[in-house]
Amino acid sequence: MKKDFDNHGGNIDKEARKLGLSKENIIDASASIVPFKLPKKLNHCLIDSINNRSIRFYPDRSYFEVKNAISNWHNIDSSMILPGNGASELFTWAARDASLNGISSLPSPGFGDYQRALKCWNADYIYSPLPLSWTNRKPQEFPIKPKTNVLWITNPHNPTGQLWSRSSIKNLLDNYKLVICDEAFISLTPGGENQSIIDLTKSYKNLIVIRSLTKFLGVAGLRIGYAVANPDRLLKWKEIRDPWPVNTLAINATNLIMKESKMHKKRLNKIHRWIEEEGNWLHKSLSDFSTIKPLPSTTNFQLIKSDSSILKLIENLKQRGILLRDCRSFRNLGENWFRISLQKRKQNIKIITTLKDYIN
Repeated sequence: MKKDFDNHGGNIDKEARKLGLSKENIIDASASIVPFKLPKKLNHCLIDSINNRSIRFYPDRSYFEVKNAISNWHNIDSSMILPGNGASELFTWAARDASLNGISSLPSPGFGDYQRALKCWNADYIYSPLPLSWTNRKPQEFPIKPKTNVLWITNPHNPTGQLWSRSSIKNLLDNYKLVICDEAFISLTPGGENQSIIDLTKSYKNLIVIRSLTKFLGVAGLRIGYAVANPDRLLKWKEIRDPWPVNTLAINATNLIMKESKMHKKRLNKIHRWIEEEGNWLHKSLSDFSTIKPLPSTTNFQLIKSDSSILKLIENLKQRGILLRDCRSFRNLGENWFRISLQKRKQNIKIITTLKDYIN
């Protein structure tokens, strides 16, 4: 299978067309997005943005209001923040800086979009294998020290679900010209914010931290993320990027969720309870099978190793309206690996029940 970003999970429209099913009749456990509706206030905000015709005008290119809202949430200067069209757009600009600093190390298995971003700039990179077994300790020490100029880190890691300790990442910062840390899942993860290194961007000019609101809000189609880094670096990105990469709806949604701290914290608490309850339930249920082994995870997906190829299993479940993540697109994982993203209990039960029809 071609190992690139085309094999990212969440291709529900494409799969629905192939299966002849409506999206509502598909359980998409291939994409790691929370299964909850938007808070009512946020839903009304988006509707009002259309009704009051604010989308008639170009977005504010300075992102003055949204940068201030994010900076207040993280207690960091607004000049160190740059909103983007989801985290993926920001990876592209981080990759530009990586290309100027030498060879990148991509811990593997890892998120394929880093490779896509580096290819945009003909950047040099190598893969640095991660151990494929670990304990359930939270957090874990980052286990490798690649000898390159640039290091890409995902925390918590995708696809393994390991949460790296803040201290072990901080200890790496003096060893590289540039460290790019993707914290897309960290706010979702119970105890995750304690391991964030966003505040270290104040002291380390060679550090870029990228966040996504897509998964937290469950709005993959809206595309909103932000980078935190040295202001001079972000100014250079702004000079060469598209004029209006972030749309008004995404800006207004971010403004509201960052300003309404009570709503924000309520959402986080709901997600953390769900991950703890459903994560434990799913891990225990998967452990009852004799031919597959779920690995410990801190976040809203679980990586599973099978004794044999899971390709037929993935296809069988797909025909029954359940999408699991085929992990062949992750380097160092093969056709014996798959990933399940947490759903609500009813859907999780259906996934386990259906798996019982095909494996022991």
